[in-house]
Amino acid sequence: MLLLACEGVIPRFDVALFADTGWEPRAVYANLDRLQAHAERAGIPVRRVSAGNIRTDARDPNHRFVSMPLRTLNPDGSRGLARRQCTSEYKITPLKKAARELLGYPHPRRVPPGIYAEQAIGISTDEIGRAKDSGVRFLRNTFPLLDLGFDRARCMEFLKERGFGSTVKSACVGCPFHGNAGWRWIRDNDPDGWAEAVEFDRAIRHGYPRAAEQGQKLRGQYFLHRSCKPLDQVDLDAPPKRHLQLLAEDGDPDGCSPWSCRSGAAVDQPLAA
Repeated sequence: MLLLACEGVIPRFDVALFADTGWEPRAVYANLDRLQAHAERAGIPVRRVSAGNIRTDARDPNHRFVSMPLRTLNPDGSRGLARRQCTSEYKITPLKKAARELLGYPHPRRVPPGIYAEQAIGISTDEIGRAKDSGVRFLRNTFPLLDLGFDRARCMEFLKERGFGSTVKSACVGCPFHGNAGWRWIRDNDPDGWAEAVEFDRAIRHGYPRAAEQGQKLRGQYFLHRSCKPLDQVDLDAPPKRHLQLLAEDGDPDGCSPWSCRSGAAVDQPLAA
């Protein structure tokens, strides 16, 4: 979508915002650096906004509770999904804050009625059901890819035509919505990220430090992998059973995107054959 704006196919942006959780794969940051240089040559500044480093914050006992959708293994053997607010805290909130500042009305100043920014969201035609309003008066979402009739295949083709075919999707290294394919990619392409994920997975087995210090009773164990096994003990190369193939391999196939983020299927729900 940013490349389209650079070429003038869609209206040029005044600014492009990237919400950085602080724990993306190295390849994402490398692509962002390249894209930032490309966009700025076209007169579009790329600004990174952040509410902190989600990995560091989750391990910090002095930081308030970080709600990641961790996989839970209950004492009775059932599985579940922990409460999730990470998309709101680390993506939507800093983006809204930046938008207010760009409009000239930083919090707590009230944005007057009729003052708003148009915010382009990159949802393709095969994801039209994910197109949502921003939920605030000072942001009006637009969906340029829908207007152009771009589906996922056309997006990938467009990227390849312009030398960006190796673009890696944005998602936290330690996102519990990764399927086996996503975990394999991190293991095989981002060894430092893989080591961080394995270490983080061990560290959160008995809950977040903040919760433990406050005496919150843990009802089970926490894991990053949907199998509720230690990440470095999961056989990521084993072919899944046929009826579980899509779930086990892909997990949440579209990563994590503000205003269009999939919540993933809770692992304690029945799986369709």
